[in-house]
Amino acid sequence: MLRRTSPVIPGFGMTLGFTLLYLSLLVLIPLAAMFVHAAQLSWADFWAIISAPRVRAALKLSFSTAFAAAMINAFIGALLAWVLVRYEFAGRKVIEAMIDLPFALPTAVAGIALTALYAPNGLIGKLASDIGLKIAYTPLGITLALAFVTLPFVVRTLQPVLADIPREIEEAAACLGAKPLQIVRHLILPAMLPAWLTGFSLAFARGVGEYGSVIFIAGNMPMKTEILPLLIMVKLDQYDYHGATAIGVLMLVVSFTLLLLINLLQRRIIKT
Repeated sequence: MLRRTSPVIPGFGMTLGFTLLYLSLLVLIPLAAMFVHAAQLSWADFWAIISAPRVRAALKLSFSTAFAAAMINAFIGALLAWVLVRYEFAGRKVIEAMIDLPFALPTAVAGIALTALYAPNGLIGKLASDIGLKIAYTPLGITLALAFVTLPFVVRTLQPVLADIPREIEEAAACLGAKPLQIVRHLILPAMLPAWLTGFSLAFARGVGEYGSVIFIAGNMPMKTEILPLLIMVKLDQYDYHGATAIGVLMLVVSFTLLLLINLLQRRIIKT
């Protein structure tokens, strides 16, 4: 008969109860309230709201730009994490602080700064306009804003994992004749892949729900650059609480499904 081994410090029941209570008050009860409010709608009314062309356009824009920004940071963030972990150089602490800046900077301030930079009369926006490229008030501008906000999630997730990879293993592989690409492919990537997926998931989830840094640079044109969080705010301003709740439920279900699939993939990779 299997028995659960007792930990050195007891208190599993109390700590588990506190965890479930805290999680319920902050997450489960508010989300359940949203589903209860949405349940007041008939299925026909609910489907009419979420299948509206404006909602579908905002849904596609929000998830596509969040995915693109997460993919960009998945590679750029991995490179930054590698440099910060493996190399000592002048200005390293400054770069560390710059990476954490999106955490401390209010998202509205970030949005204003990015808009001023990428607008047609801005420093970078003007140079881009000279070659026929428009950044602000386009999906490209939204993607760049989301990449700015979500960068720390990837870097801070990968740094501890890369720091725990012993350099002796890489040196031993090199002594045995392994080439740098082989070392990266067979030693570095398998060790960092679960953390990489976690950082990608966090960046993607944050990008889907981001509001403050996007509304300024998006231009908020319906069917073109309007994101789902902004559409929810529009519904609330119009006192259309049922419409806002229906869109929120749609956003929650799609986000949860995608994150669940990513977590299942991560588990499968860890087991193999």
